[in-house]
Amino acid sequence: MKAAVVTFPGSNCDNDIVRVLSEFYSAKVDKVWHKDQFSEKYDLVILPGGFSYGDYLRSGAMAPFSPVMKSVKEHTDRGGKLFGICNGFQILAEAGYLPGALIRNRNLKYVCRTIGLKKASNSNKISGSLSDDKILRVPVAHGDGCYFASAEIRKQLREEGRILFLYAGDNPNGSLDDIAGICSPDFKVAGMMPHPERAMNPITGEMDGKTVLDLLIAS
Repeated sequence: MKAAVVTFPGSNCDNDIVRVLSEFYSAKVDKVWHKDQFSEKYDLVILPGGFSYGDYLRSGAMAPFSPVMKSVKEHTDRGGKLFGICNGFQILAEAGYLPGALIRNRNLKYVCRTIGLKKASNSNKISGSLSDDKILRVPVAHGDGCYFASAEIRKQLREEGRILFLYAGDNPNGSLDDIAGICSPDFKVAGMMPHPERAMNPITGEMDGKTVLDLLIAS
């Protein structure tokens, strides 16, 4: 597998996802700087977590205008997979790849803890194969993670099976309908607020993040 991890000023989880892709999937991974473009045909492009451009305007709002996003669009136009984690999810929403917005947590506080995730439906082409009672334990770390969208958009996401994961029990940010991640209509673009790359450590036994990435890569 060949993958690219885009690094923006303020990204701080890029090395983490590079490491897990290299170590757990034997992937050839390139880090791509936000000012650069790429012509390489990758199987997967990842927008990592962090605070792109310091989130000074609005979380993820400036990154869509980076030169690298031209190459990202060319990648998705030819059917390549695109995955956004935390700030990456915010960027995908701001860039119009995914509907809705990630707004300030309802408690107006930064949250950093491990939460539960579950699938939303059997029809999601990425997470739908999980058993109904499977709860994944994955960390979150964000201040602007509340998923917000109109009732019409949320209804469409449910009907089309495009909700990637739901928060199970503990909704850390007040996301509407407990939505933790969503997908594009063709399931080639996905974004989620929790950090699967932070739950891939055999020493601590926290390995549910690998289940998330296994599903994403196999889809």
